[in-house]
Amino acid sequence: MIKRVLVPLDKPDAAEDTLALVDALMATGATIRFVHVAPVQDNVVTPEGVTITYAGQQMASIVAAWSDALEPALARLDATSVDHVVRFGDRVPEILAEAEAFAADTILVTTGTRSSVKRALLGSVGEALLRRAGIGVLLYRPPRAV
Repeated sequence: MIKRVLVPLDKPDAAEDTLALVDALMATGATIRFVHVAPVQDNVVTPEGVTITYAGQQMASIVAAWSDALEPALARLDATSVDHVVRFGDRVPEILAEAEAFAADTILVTTGTRSSVKRALLGSVGEALLRRAGIGVLLYRPPRAV
């Protein structure tokens, strides 16, 4: 039985695409964590060498913006069974590290194409997770609006 599900998202809008499936998983008692992996930030420095923005400030801004953007989707779910986190670094290693930290038993990966599974995953984060994750990876293609 699926109990702890990690849902990697590349953009906050993608959370809306997963709500029906996430809600169904939560109805079975699963706990959900959305994760977004952003690139590691550097200090912003002028050509004269003056630091304008520190990396930590940029990362805090990304975390706040991500939280604000996810709020509408999270508001429609049971807040006790779902949360979210932002990690910084390379996508696949960070997703796998978060899966371990969260003790996930499943990673829910969305795909946006109607082409074959092989082509949909070729070279993608989904394929890398399928190959490297030591837990179940559930591929989900949200239905398109007609």
